[in-house]
Amino acid sequence: MRQTRKRLGDLLVDEGIISAEQLQNTLEQKDANEKIGEALLQRGYITDQQLAEVLQKQLGIPFVNLFQYQIDKSLFSLISKQTARRNLIVPLKREGNKLFVAMVNPMDFIIIDDLRLSTGFQIEPAIATREDILRTINKYYDDDVGLEELFDELPAGDSNRDEDVTNQDSPIVRLVNQLLVNAAIQKASDIHIDPQETKIVIRYRVDGVLRIERVLPRNMLGVLTARVKIMSNMDITEHRIPQDGRIKINLDFHPIDLRVSTLPTVYGEKIVLRLLDMGAALNDLNKIGFNALNLKRFSELIEQPTGIVLITGPTGSGKSSTLYAALNKLNSEKVNIITIEDPVEYQLEGINQIQVNSNVGMTFAAGLRAILRQDPNIIMVGEIRDKETAEIAIRASLTGHLVLSTIHTNDSIATVNRLVDMGVEPFMIASSLSGIVAQRLVRKVCRDCGEYNEPSLREKEIFARRGLKIDRIFRGKGCPACHMTGYKGRIALHEVLVLNDDMRRIIMNDNSVSKLRENAIKNKTIFLIDDGLLKVKQGLTTTEEVLRVATLE
Repeated sequence: MRQTRKRLGDLLVDEGIISAEQLQNTLEQKDANEKIGEALLQRGYITDQQLAEVLQKQLGIPFVNLFQYQIDKSLFSLISKQTARRNLIVPLKREGNKLFVAMVNPMDFIIIDDLRLSTGFQIEPAIATREDILRTINKYYDDDVGLEELFDELPAGDSNRDEDVTNQDSPIVRLVNQLLVNAAIQKASDIHIDPQETKIVIRYRVDGVLRIERVLPRNMLGVLTARVKIMSNMDITEHRIPQDGRIKINLDFHPIDLRVSTLPTVYGEKIVLRLLDMGAALNDLNKIGFNALNLKRFSELIEQPTGIVLITGPTGSGKSSTLYAALNKLNSEKVNIITIEDPVEYQLEGINQIQVNSNVGMTFAAGLRAILRQDPNIIMVGEIRDKETAEIAIRASLTGHLVLSTIHTNDSIATVNRLVDMGVEPFMIASSLSGIVAQRLVRKVCRDCGEYNEPSLREKEIFARRGLKIDRIFRGKGCPACHMTGYKGRIALHEVLVLNDDMRRIIMNDNSVSKLRENAIKNKTIFLIDDGLLKVKQGLTTTEEVLRVATLE
């Protein structure tokens, strides 16, 4: 009797990886020609690794981990880089007339047939994750040593030869492209090019933590700096002052948008490239990490027709992403939304965005004044940095506009004091401020290697102090998917402070921080530390990560 093969979605439900409801929702929402595996990945219900392991079970095709695999480099001449990248395949080994090939989709018989005809071998497919295959292609097809050896003959300081830095086939152009593609594959937020006395260190910031990607010879600094400056329209002859630029390129059909900054140091110019992830910018508010109560409160705040809503936190805490998600939710043809930013990170359709340019007098304050003459409903100010901007923003909110902005403080309650320190009158703060959101980013436990452990005595004490109980903690033990860190991706912690009449009276009378805190507790405000510990209970992050960004009172 012929055995019927279970469908992929049902297998994932049986394995307990997704719920039947998640499968049903995905089947209803996905495009007709979109594969169910890709649709589930897109929605974040499963990881690449989980998909590969279930496919292995469903198809009986082996799963390979390329991170530790001894790949035969001589086989790369059989399959071109373009073919490998387009079809997401990597040759692994050869046995007699069989060629073993790692594939994301081992059921793609057209690719298998093409490979059989072009190589002359019988093709034996194996399953690997998309990220693993892309990383392997970048590592082996552009042989690092070959690139660096070409520069070993360069004398120190030999730099701006035009043919080196502009010719698309030149080693330096290939090297910079490779660094950018690798950063995009690893979902890095920043690339740091650090000149040192004897070498150049290239570091990627992944999930908020810097790690060394590779080390280059010191004598490559001139051409490397020149290439990046040419790409970002900077002055390649100026090495004494900091410069800023922007790069927009397509690499392997992948659009990459970067902000570039140079800084003169004693060993040469340090370069930082910030990768802007367009997908993250247009995030849904539901996907940022708000818990149910905070999401309800924040949604109510931004749906009010007037008032100021401030988002606070240090640099790199995801404030802009939350603001953009809020604007995305409010964006419709019925409202006029105008933003003033420094810089405009993401272009949003249907929203009027202004770039700050202090050289010509376009400051936040000047831009805000101009915006008020443009009949806006909603105004977004990139950052409140001084008294003038704060006062114009407050007046805008008092004259019938909703104003969204960011400010640098440690928590939501400290924001009131910061505005008073700037010189804003307490009665103006009390009458205009609707709410304050404090935000931090913590790393998420890797779903591929996470396992439940007993909490330590110290962890039980921390939870008990906040009136919570913990029985088990989800921790990653480290795997190739997370670069052996135990963490993959980030999630936001929030503290949403909604101002009520009692708080307004406190601000106007004595502005006591302790009274504001008491009132916030009475109002069931979830503080950063509590939101973090609740996310530890859900298995999303660890106690160490929460304590890194939030303090125990």
